[in-house]
Amino acid sequence: MEIDALPNGNSPAATTTPLPATTPAGAVPVSRAGQLSESLKLEHQFLRVPFEHYKKTIRANHRVVEKEMSSVISGVSQAADGDLSRDDAVSQLNSLVSRLQGLKRKLEEGNLAEHLQEHRCRARIDHLESVDLENVAEWNNMRVKRILVDYMLRMSYYETATKLAQNSNIEDLVDIEVFQEAKKVIDALRNKEVAPALAWCAENKSRLKRSKSKFEFQLRLQEFIELVRDGNNMRAITYTRKYLAPWGATHLKELQRVFATLAFRSNTECLQYKALFEPKQWDFLMDQFKQEFCRIYGMTLEPLLNIYLQAGLSALKTPFCYEDDCPKEDPLSQEGFRKLASPLPFSKQHHSKLVCYITKEIMDTENPPLVLPNGYVYSTKALEEMASKNNGSITCPRTGEVCDYSQVVKAFIS
Repeated sequence: MEIDALPNGNSPAATTTPLPATTPAGAVPVSRAGQLSESLKLEHQFLRVPFEHYKKTIRANHRVVEKEMSSVISGVSQAADGDLSRDDAVSQLNSLVSRLQGLKRKLEEGNLAEHLQEHRCRARIDHLESVDLENVAEWNNMRVKRILVDYMLRMSYYETATKLAQNSNIEDLVDIEVFQEAKKVIDALRNKEVAPALAWCAENKSRLKRSKSKFEFQLRLQEFIELVRDGNNMRAITYTRKYLAPWGATHLKELQRVFATLAFRSNTECLQYKALFEPKQWDFLMDQFKQEFCRIYGMTLEPLLNIYLQAGLSALKTPFCYEDDCPKEDPLSQEGFRKLASPLPFSKQHHSKLVCYITKEIMDTENPPLVLPNGYVYSTKALEEMASKNNGSITCPRTGEVCDYSQVVKAFIS
């Protein structure tokens, strides 16, 4: 969302130079155009996610073709080199034809999937190119909806996110399909199943290896722990030789610690090994998967909504926001915003800024603050307007006390 800075009367940025009367038709004000350009720089994830999904689809289709073609070529070579009877040769050729027909169907399905991902990438590029100063309000409204859908998907409100996307006609501009892929793995881990997560690791093996991810290793360790928990020590040893031994060169200390659980039961009181059997290990795996998932698709770990809100709250957060007399107009008077702002530093304020309780405008040298007899402070603009409507009488909106405009005193900002 694009928010214009409020002028305070003291900053050069607050002074705006009007466009000359001779400005050509269609000319773009530099400040607004610059703000729009800067705003679009925040859309990296918007383009990166569908592009990564597109590449993943292409790689998956390529692997299918390589595997099937290798099998077909091998079958043809065996048929050509083998001494087969006519019936056996016909049977084997029919089998190869069936495999080729199956490959054709897979290629058609893969082609449709690639075209879908290509269409989504194009739709997002067109959406970014469509923004201009004439439709910026409508475009920003759509951006807010996209951010809300992103938040709902990350918070597992999949049905609500889908309905919002459908009603707003922004299905191609949000990543519902990508998050549905993650949902399958997260649900499985929540049910203490690692098979879908391991399958996901196999699909993304090269990218996980480049980032030196330990996620697959942690999954294998957890599967080993579950075998020990069930008392299947022999199966656990066999599992170690097949799946964990290859990690020995790089993760020996962790393997030694986990292997020691063979000498303990799941109800052990030894804290070092008791922690390995605790249910929170599955929560750790879910968190780790979310991190790897976001890294692969170029997503932010935090929801975009939180990031944008924290950017604004970082400018508003002061120690006064946490005091009992914090005004209700301050967003940080609400517990939800306080929690969101808790990791943020306090805003550095060189000069105090007084905001009128009535008009919500900044009080400065052009609109100085006035003090009522009861001590409350309001802007000159607000009190003059109130006095003009009430024959010089002023009513304090906080206490209801009435006084004459001649009784107010001007306050000076140091």
